[in-house]
Amino acid sequence: MIIKEIQAKSILSKSQIYDYALNAYVGCQHTCVYCYAKFMKRFTGHREPWGNFVDIKINAPELLFHEVKKKKIGRVWISGVCDAYQPVEKKYLITRKCLEILVEHGWPCTIQTKSPLVVRDIDILKRSVDCEVGFTITTADEKIRKIFEPGAPPIAKRVEALAILHAEGIKTFVMVAPLLPGAEGLVDLLKGKVDHVLIDRLNYHYADWAYKKHGMQGAMDDSFFEQKGEDLGIAFEEEGIVCSKLF
Repeated sequence: MIIKEIQAKSILSKSQIYDYALNAYVGCQHTCVYCYAKFMKRFTGHREPWGNFVDIKINAPELLFHEVKKKKIGRVWISGVCDAYQPVEKKYLITRKCLEILVEHGWPCTIQTKSPLVVRDIDILKRSVDCEVGFTITTADEKIRKIFEPGAPPIAKRVEALAILHAEGIKTFVMVAPLLPGAEGLVDLLKGKVDHVLIDRLNYHYADWAYKKHGMQGAMDDSFFEQKGEDLGIAFEEEGIVCSKLF
């Protein structure tokens, strides 16, 4: 893994999902084979495969401190094209420092991660007027998880973190995206731990080889996403969990 410290020119960028996106890192150690952020590599100068490098925006907290005073307040998506709580965050604390600045200045934020490391920052999250934490969990089958998300934390660890956050009164959600085989088991796993769930299909073709290698071509078809998405949405609603299908 190539780890490099870099100086960023800005840290809050316009987002098509929320008002702003904040990405403290470039690259991700989770090596999810379907990762839509792989396009970022062409802006980095790296020759290493995506997943084999992480650039640390070492001056991100300093930049953010000044930008929150100049920009119009809006919801910040942490992160968007990296995982804010990937393993390097344990050492560098860039996300924690940025989160603290946002909370101190009253900015709302939405965290999306696959890492239970976010639980470390409960003390900051509980001071926020409007922060939510979402975990990406694409399947309830650990064997499937290992195929598509080899470097990411186990499903059980993510669910445990959700339970802790939810019990502390922090708003939580799960993004089932891309919807993978075995996702139907998530209904029982997530009961009482989330405020809402989002479901989306596979929208990129980076993972085609993995589906084919493991004989799961059928799970790439439109019919799979339509039927499984519908069934999963109904199952969540029956348990009183608000569910939105994004396709």
